[in-house]
Amino acid sequence: MLLRGSGTAGLWWWLTLLLVACAARASEITFELPDNAKQCFYEEIVQGTKCTLEFQVITGGHYDVDCQLEGPDGAVLYKEMKKQYDSFTFTASRNGTYKFCFSNEFSTFTHKTVYFDFQVGEDPPLFPSENRATALTQMESACVSIHEALKSVIDYQTHFRLREAQGRSRAEDLNTRVAYWSIGEAIILLVVSIGQVFLLKSFFSDKRTTTTRVGS
Repeated sequence: MLLRGSGTAGLWWWLTLLLVACAARASEITFELPDNAKQCFYEEIVQGTKCTLEFQVITGGHYDVDCQLEGPDGAVLYKEMKKQYDSFTFTASRNGTYKFCFSNEFSTFTHKTVYFDFQVGEDPPLFPSENRATALTQMESACVSIHEALKSVIDYQTHFRLREAQGRSRAEDLNTRVAYWSIGEAIILLVVSIGQVFLLKSFFSDKRTTTTRVGS
């Protein structure tokens, strides 16, 4: 599998990307997408292979991003603007390098954190006899069922982790806004209090001046 990124990522991100690429055909990556930036990834896919692209914006702004998937001939297979999350499944129509990009070019000052899962092909059978005409033993059938259940559990855990991260980001953003609002209110109250003190002092000063003039 060939998976490359083009953008402003650091060296640590490249090393993580290489480890993920060598580990499995399904790539799950979380990366930062700066404002006015675009990040593209490339994948070599064989004709007839079923693929699924799933993404979600975890943090930043309105939690939206532009996504586009292109075939080897440059044909646009998928394009969505300002999406928070989505999933797209397709079958490769030809051999070649497929390109999918995430764009934050519409944002002028907000960084985004984007997660995507790109699955290429089907998982290999757990037992070689699955593709044969012979029936599986009871233990093999139980192992296959457990394997499928664990895959579902992993998917649910991933989605829950993403929701938890997004909720934590929203909570931190709300906490920051409340803190700034409280500081602003405190400053306004302080200014108003000081203004009232000076205003009252000016009233007493005028009375003292008037009394002195009458006595003289």
